[in-house]
Amino acid sequence: MPDLFQDQIPLLRPWLGEEEIQAVADVLRSGWICQGPKVMEFEKALAGWIGIDEGVATNACTSALHLALHLSGVRAGDEVIVPSFTCMATANAIHHAGGQPVFADIDPRTFNLDARSAEAAITSRTKAILVVHQIGLPADIAAFQELARRKNLAIVEDGACSLGATYRGKRVGALGSPTCFSFHPRKMITTGEGGLIATNDANLAARARVLRSTGASSSDLERHLAKGTLVQQYEEVGYNYRMTDLQAAIGLVQLRKLDEMVLERTAQAKLYNELFRGVEEIEPPYVPEGMTHAYSSYLIRLRANGPLHRDELLRLLAEAGISCRVGIQPLHQAPFYREQWGREALPHTEAAAKNTLFLPIFPGLRAEQQDQVVSSIKNAIVAAKRKKEVLV
Repeated sequence: MPDLFQDQIPLLRPWLGEEEIQAVADVLRSGWICQGPKVMEFEKALAGWIGIDEGVATNACTSALHLALHLSGVRAGDEVIVPSFTCMATANAIHHAGGQPVFADIDPRTFNLDARSAEAAITSRTKAILVVHQIGLPADIAAFQELARRKNLAIVEDGACSLGATYRGKRVGALGSPTCFSFHPRKMITTGEGGLIATNDANLAARARVLRSTGASSSDLERHLAKGTLVQQYEEVGYNYRMTDLQAAIGLVQLRKLDEMVLERTAQAKLYNELFRGVEEIEPPYVPEGMTHAYSSYLIRLRANGPLHRDELLRLLAEAGISCRVGIQPLHQAPFYREQWGREALPHTEAAAKNTLFLPIFPGLRAEQQDQVVSSIKNAIVAAKRKKEVLV
C-alpha cells in the first residue's frame, strides 16, 4: 500500500501502532466481531474517563446526534438552533430526527455558537439548541443552559471535536446534557469511524441502546449468552447504528493514549503560538478563562487587510509540501441550504469562513516541522508585502 503521508507535512496523522493491530487481531481470533463485550468495555472506560455514568457507542457521531435529538423530544416540524459554522453532519442529524435546522451566528473569537444570536433565532417552533464545542474548545455552555431554562428548550451537545477539553473544571461530556463524540481519524481518538453518547440519564441511555440495535429489546450478545432461549421484542422502529468490537478494541487502546495526546497537542499549540508571536497578520486561537482547549485542530485567522489572501496562502503551502485546510464552511451558504435560507446574513460566520486556516497538528508532529510550517507562512506574507509595495 502506498504511503499517503510521504513527501508532505500532513494536516493530521492518527497515532496508531502495534497495540491497535494486536487488539484487532485478538478480536478476530475470538470469533466475536460485531457489537459485543469490547463495545461494552469501551463504553464504560470512556464514560469513566469523562466522569459520567453512561456511554452509548454508535457507528458515527451523526447517528449519536440523531439518537440524542430524538430522545430529547425533537420531532417533525420542530426547529433546532445550531451554528452554521459546523460540519454538515451536525445539521444532517437534525434532519434525520425530523427537525429543521435554524442557523445562528458565532462568537468571532471562539468560533462557537453565540448565545445572543441563538436567542434571537428562537421561535414558537423551537424545540432544542444543538451546541457545538467546535475545534477542540468548549462553548459557553452555562449561557445556553440559562437560555434553555428560560425558554423551556432541550440542549444536545456536539462534542465531536472536543474530547479532552474542559469547562470550569469539568470535561466536555460531563456538562449536563447528552453529548456526542466522534472517533473519525481527524478527532482526538479514532476507531476509524464511530461515535458515542455521553450522559448521566440512565433512561436515555437504555433507550439509545435499543434504538441503535434496530429497536430490539435485547442485544446480539445477550441472545448469544442465553444460547437461544431469549427472544427479542420490537416495540418501536430502530436503526442499525451499532459499533463493532473491532472498532471498540482500537478505541480502548486509543483511550489509554488520550491523556498523552491532549498534552502533546497542547504543547504543539503552545509552540505555534510562540512561533507566531509578533506576526501581526496572524491571529492564533483564543482560549477564554475557565476553559482548556483540546486542540483537535489548530485554527488561525488571517487578520483583515493583510497582504495575502487565505486561498493564495493555502496554495503556496501546498506547493511547499504542507497540507492545510480552509476553515469550516458556513452551512447556510452550502448548495443544499442556499436557496431555502431566506434570513439575514451571519457576518461573523461568513468572515471566519473566508479568513481562517487549519494548520497541521497531531501526535508525532515534530517541532522542526512546525517551524517549517510557520516559516513558510512568514515567507509568504513577506513576499506578498513586497509585491504589494512594488504595485503601489
